[in-house]
Amino acid sequence: MEITTPNLLSRGFFPDHTELQEHILLTEGDIVVGDRCQIEYGLTGECVAVCEFSKVSGNVTAHGELRVDNFCQIQGDVTAEENAFLGEGVHIKGKLTVHGDMDIGDNVQIDRGFEAKGWIVIRNPMPVIVYLLLYLMALLKFEREEELQKFLDQMSGEDAEPETPLLIPSRSHLSMEGLTFQTPLTIGAHNRLHGTIRAESIEVGENTTVFGSLRSPGTVRIGENTIIHGEIVSGETVQVARGASILGNVFAPTLELHEEARVEGLIKAPEGLRIVRS
Repeated sequence: MEITTPNLLSRGFFPDHTELQEHILLTEGDIVVGDRCQIEYGLTGECVAVCEFSKVSGNVTAHGELRVDNFCQIQGDVTAEENAFLGEGVHIKGKLTVHGDMDIGDNVQIDRGFEAKGWIVIRNPMPVIVYLLLYLMALLKFEREEELQKFLDQMSGEDAEPETPLLIPSRSHLSMEGLTFQTPLTIGAHNRLHGTIRAESIEVGENTTVFGSLRSPGTVRIGENTIIHGEIVSGETVQVARGASILGNVFAPTLELHEEARVEGLIKAPEGLRIVRS
């Protein structure tokens, strides 16, 4: 199958009502983490899938199923309220609690023991990405890979719907200092995030609060009534919608600023500033 991880996770996406608390990234829906990510927080969501060679420094809680791919490391406790699937070489430094069945691969380490209320099967579960692809093809009744690829491009693209899972692309780094993505990033509405955000391009929905700066070589778009407690640095264009507040500087070649938006810091737009009226 030619569909690969970069196509599936070609864009970071934080759905509506996502909150980055002091030690945990919390969302109401599912969470999909790409391979070789480093996340210095815990994760809480409906179903949680973590691809291979990723590291999570906090607790992981899945209200549905949990899938952790080969050679991942989780430094906190892990809880799955349904079934859990752990690939080869997974290392959990805390306690594992599974309310359903558990499939585990070879050389799995659980430092503080585990509790499973269902069946325990020792085998190597299929990789997370393969599982996601087969699941989507069965769910959507796709018979050809081209149909599935088109759906995945729409799911992870700019027109992603609010029900899309929280997507963390491969090789992303989420820490107390900031969130770093090597892909474009879309942030939904009514979110609350901390730290400097870096991505190829950044789009922030309405009524969101970011306690940090936004930095991108591409375009940065700020939705209505959103508050940025930091500066915005863009290599292309910054667009600020009605009612938004930027509590810092804005540096970009061009700036589109709604007349009812506010920038409290210095504005530097050498190629032009355009005021958008209602």
